[in-house]
Formats: sequence, C-alpha cells, structure tokens
Amino acid sequence: MEGQDATRDPGEVEVSFVMPCLDEAETLGPCIEAARRCIEANELSAEIIIADNGSVDDSAQIAQRGGARVVAVEERGYGAALMGGIESARGRYIVMGDCDLSYDFAEAMPFVDKLRAGDDLVMGSRFAGRILPGAMPWHHRWIGNPVLSAVGRTLFRSSISDFHCGLRAFTKHAYEKMRLRTTGMEFASEMVVKATVRDMQVSEVPIILHPDGRSRAPHLRSWRDGWRHLRFMLLLSPLWTLFVPGLALAVLGTLLTSLLYPGPVTIGGVTFDIHTMIAGSLFLLVGYQMMTVAVAARIYALTEEIGPPAPWLVDAFDVFTLERGLLAGALLTAAGVAVIASTFFIWAGVDFGSLDPRQTIRPMLVGSTCVALGFQTLLMSFVYSMLGIQRSR
Repeated sequence: MEGQDATRDPGEVEVSFVMPCLDEAETLGPCIEAARRCIEANELSAEIIIADNGSVDDSAQIAQRGGARVVAVEERGYGAALMGGIESARGRYIVMGDCDLSYDFAEAMPFVDKLRAGDDLVMGSRFAGRILPGAMPWHHRWIGNPVLSAVGRTLFRSSISDFHCGLRAFTKHAYEKMRLRTTGMEFASEMVVKATVRDMQVSEVPIILHPDGRSRAPHLRSWRDGWRHLRFMLLLSPLWTLFVPGLALAVLGTLLTSLLYPGPVTIGGVTFDIHTMIAGSLFLLVGYQMMTVAVAARIYALTEEIGPPAPWLVDAFDVFTLERGLLAGALLTAAGVAVIASTFFIWAGVDFGSLDPRQTIRPMLVGSTCVALGFQTLLMSFVYSMLGIQRSR
C-alpha cells in the first residue's frame, strides 16, 4: 500500500486516507480499492485508516483484508470517529471521506497537490463539480446544503461554496491547530469555521458526487442533522444572532420608555401612552436578556474551544470582574426600588386611599424594569465569573 518517492524517507507517510465506518461492509471494499488506485497511480507514500465506530458487520475484516489499518473508536458519532482516525494517522496530509461510494478516492490527487502547494484545508465542492442523478435528494441539493452554506459564508465571511462536503483534505498541523471538539455531524461545520476564522489557507476542488452505494438507509437524518449544523453555526456567532438584535430591541425599548415617562406623546394624530410604554419596557428586558445570553454563549464557546478566538473577550475579564458586575446590578436594583418607593409617598399623600393610575403606573413600571435589569445583571455576573474560572483553567 505504500508508494515510492525518491525524495522522501521510505518510512515516512505523506498521506493518510481516513474513512469513518459504521457497518459499511457493503461499500467499504471498493472505497479502499479506490484509495489504493490513487496511491499507486501517483506513487504516494500513504496509508489507509478505517475509523471503526462500533461496526457489528464484517467491516473490520474487510478493511484488514484490503490492507487498511483499523482504528477502533468507542465514542459514537461522526466527529468522534474521524478524530479517532485522524489522531492515529501518521501522514503529513489527511484525506477524509465517507466510505459509502459517494466519493471517488481515486480522484483525490488534486487535494494532495493543493496541500503540497501550501493550502491548509482543501474542500471538495459538489456544486462546483457535478452531482450525478440520484446522488443527492432534492431538498439537500436545493434547500439544505445551499442554505447552510450561505449561513456559514455570511456569519464567518467564508468563500466556501459547499460547507458540508464529506470529501476534504488538510494538513495534520492545521488539524492540530484547529483543536476540533464536536463529536457529531457538527464536526464538518466546525472544521470550516475554525479554519476560516484562524486565517488558514482554504481552497476548493470541484468533485463528482456519486449515488450512495448502500442498499440500506444512510446514517444521516436530514432535518435533525441539518438543524444541528444550523444551530451550531448560529451559536458560534451570537454577535449577529443574539447580541445585535438584542441591542436594537433594548435601544428601542429605552427610547420608548424614556419618551413616554413624562406623559403621553402625540405624533401625526396618533397618541402613544402607557400601553406603548409597557411594550417599551418589554423590549428593553428581552433585548437585555438576549445580549447577556449572547455574551455567555461566546464565553462558553471560547472556554470549550469550539468557536473562533476572541482576544477582546479575554481582555474583558480583566475589566468586567464579578465584583464590578455585582456592584452594577446592586445599584440598578437599588435605583429601581427607590423609584418604586416614590409611589409609596404618593399613596401616603392620599391617606392610603385609592390611587390615580396615571400618577403611579409610570414610576412603578420604570422601577420594576430597573429591578429586573439589576437582578439579571447580578445573576449573569455569577455565570460569567464561573465560565471565566473554567476558561482560566
């Protein structure tokens, strides 16, 4: 299986073909043969690794008969299987792909050439290449993959046309630098996102997608796994999915509440009064909660190393400490209590009789909003502090 290269140490492995496997006896043999053809035709110093994720069929035996090295990966999941296989690989370059005959490993040399030229990650692109009849369900081809790829390009400023193509190649050094963490289908998205935000050299190779060669249903579940990819990308970009919308909502709520606190406002014959002020208070509370959750999500992603780096967030821990957060929350709560207390004196002024809502509802609303914001600040300060402790470890 090892090819010859006069410029390289005979014992050195340049390329490792890694295939995740879970009961793929039906198609595994031809995939290994295709990889061998690529190795022999291009005289590569290479190895083939089958990352077996708990197969109960003859996959392991077929792989061994084909000259591949079987790596048993106990933790279930697409990402877990690939990480197990990649971490055991000896090659400088990794070519990964599914062993269901969707991809032709014999055509992998353009990926290796790009890695030799200095690229860190080379993605296959089914849309820039060809999708043979029956190779991809219509909802994957026209809805799922285009939408998810568009979301990824927008959120992370990537130029990749096919975010979730299963055939891709990368250097072992780039893989180690990416520090991938997800064990499920999100692994595919995490790799592209991390390579992009770490300013790695990423390119594409047009490929042909073939029909799945298995007679059974694929492991992929369209809506479940599509949602997992989308959710993962949205959580990695809370700035645009939570913080910015929350900030806009909070600013709108603050303006409405401040404008209407003195009394009703008439604009163009339309009068805005206490009901609009209540809506403004709601906007402010929901917006502030979205912003605080966005920051917590970003800290968590940074702590678990599943998101892009954020130097500004690391520096922020030195400024926004737990003690300062608690002080800000306490002051905001105290201000709200003081405003609410003012209505007590209004009530006392009428000998604790009936009150005119026009006099009391506004300070009660503002005070209640401040108390809610204060308590949110107190609670989130504790959460940020706990996440910060984990980050420092």
